[in-house]
Amino acid sequence: MLVECRACPRLVAWREAVAAAPRASFRGEEYWARPVPGLGDPHAQVLVVGLAPAAHGGNRTGRMFTGDRSGDFLIASLHRAGYASQPTSVRADDGLVLTGLRLTAPVHCAPPDNAPTPEERRTCAPWLTRELRLVQPRVVVALGGFAWQAMLATLGEQGWHVPRPRPRFAHGAEAPLTGPDGQALTLLGSFHVSQQNTFTGRLTPQMLDDVFRRARELSAP
Repeated sequence: MLVECRACPRLVAWREAVAAAPRASFRGEEYWARPVPGLGDPHAQVLVVGLAPAAHGGNRTGRMFTGDRSGDFLIASLHRAGYASQPTSVRADDGLVLTGLRLTAPVHCAPPDNAPTPEERRTCAPWLTRELRLVQPRVVVALGGFAWQAMLATLGEQGWHVPRPRPRFAHGAEAPLTGPDGQALTLLGSFHVSQQNTFTGRLTPQMLDDVFRRARELSAP
């Protein structure tokens, strides 16, 4: 099972060290401190792929994009777009329901400095491969360049036709891809919802809302 994985020693050590020395504001809370599984509709038309769980967000709460400001920014946009049942994602039992959309990441453990290594991405890749095959989305929203490249690599490994040179990441970039059985998928880019993007205005609520509006258009039957 994913939540029992201990394949990457550096990530295991980090996620557990963070739990052993929580921030003052979370002192007394029991941290999840394990791999964080995907969240949302198992038959979603739209799959949102981030980077990895945050040390004091998903690694604490046990749920993707939950309990930190990046999650607040993302879930509020998903609520405005009609994908999320509520505008906040505070804890794993807060009642949040995602409809038509699923959240996941190329790396399921919190990494030091939010920077997984290429080897850690490759070690975790089979989980993303399996999730893609089970969900079969029409659109994948890649939050940031790491997610964009991870998706192109994973789809290429599954036999999808990935153009050469590879499509370049940019906010709002679109890359239509064709699978080995003729299935279609659009990879849609967005700046990551990290605080360094949202606090500086590099990514605004309107910019993210526009991405999810486009995702809904592209995923319509």
